[in-house]
Amino acid sequence: MCGRFALTLPTDAMAQLFDAVPSNDLPPVPNFNVCPTTQIAVVTSDDGTRRLRPMRWGFLPHWYKSPGDGPLLINARAETLAEKPAFRAACRARRCLIAADGFYEWTKDAEGKRLPWWIFRTDGQPTVFAGVWQVWDKGEAPLTTCAIVTTGANDAMSAVHHRMPVTLLPEEFALWLGEEGKGAARLMQAAPEDRFTFHRVDPAVNSNRASGPELIEPI
Repeated sequence: MCGRFALTLPTDAMAQLFDAVPSNDLPPVPNFNVCPTTQIAVVTSDDGTRRLRPMRWGFLPHWYKSPGDGPLLINARAETLAEKPAFRAACRARRCLIAADGFYEWTKDAEGKRLPWWIFRTDGQPTVFAGVWQVWDKGEAPLTTCAIVTTGANDAMSAVHHRMPVTLLPEEFALWLGEEGKGAARLMQAAPEDRFTFHRVDPAVNSNRASGPELIEPI
């Protein structure tokens, strides 16, 4: 799964990475502890024009009567994405890209304490998650919401967690966004083992109120 990540890329760098037109209301960066239900920067494609825009991380199916009406859907399983009622329409027509520096996962020690790990690209390049999005319009104002697509972890990552986000390279962006027609399903697989590395970080990140670059420093 993916339940926390960090993003330090400035808006102009993100816009350049995705060749996208940025919105003027994107969430501030850097943010070393991006948590569910907050606004995140997301790339969508509308008739070939890419837009960098804010969305609530936490997908709301159309039948939810309120944001808390059901489970918090921050992740969507690749294996069932095209079948689950919550995601199948978005899987076909509303796929997106989500930029990050890396993400956090947790293991447990012998006493059951949660031990956080920072996971990031070995080449130092930004991590880009595959996502799906939807506008939820049952409240006073519409909410644009999204989820990160996950798949089974590769052998290296399985030492930390049995799931991992689907991540994409620049040459795969257009296919995932639907700009190159059909075939995006083949992208929903674990990254090669050498794409990511990871190290233990301070348990301070266990708090959703924690912030600062020290959160990703190795211990």
